[in-house]
Amino acid sequence: MSEPREDVKRPAAVLRAADIESRAQTFSHPWNPLSQVTGTRMSMLGGLERTGLSRVRVEPGRESFAYHSHHFEEEWLYILSGRAVLRIEGVDHEVGPGDFVAFPAPSQSHQLANPFDEPVEYLMGGESREFEIADFPELNRRLLRFGERAEAMPLDAAKPVVFEPPRPREDREEQPGGAEP
Repeated sequence: MSEPREDVKRPAAVLRAADIESRAQTFSHPWNPLSQVTGTRMSMLGGLERTGLSRVRVEPGRESFAYHSHHFEEEWLYILSGRAVLRIEGVDHEVGPGDFVAFPAPSQSHQLANPFDEPVEYLMGGESREFEIADFPELNRRLLRFGERAEAMPLDAAKPVVFEPPRPREDREEQPGGAEP
């Protein structure tokens, strides 16, 4: 991403409610067979690059995504209508209209489900960083995202790395005053 120039301003975007609704798409997370979210990525339509905002709907009996956490990107939810159960670190919290939930990074694991008889609609937003790591603890998976490219690996495959200071080369001779040859 290039640095903005003062003399070139990007245009503002006004998205009308009818346009937002007409551009809604349905998405299912590939690692959760109950996942089904219908919504519009308003931030993308408006030309925003560093933040995300979507208006979404989850129908009864469906879930948002797979149970996950973020290492770097903050995320939030604001419930507009309906009710849902939000699982955070294994504890269920019922949420409804006007409730706001923030996930500062690194976040606790979370997932939204709709076990009720009516759809839940909410705003979902957060950061859109160039690099992100998301963990899916119940699936033993870690997702590494670099821009548009993503790779998954087993969560337990990650091993700590200890970096040791460089060792002096054997062919170096110490010079007076600490100078190298």
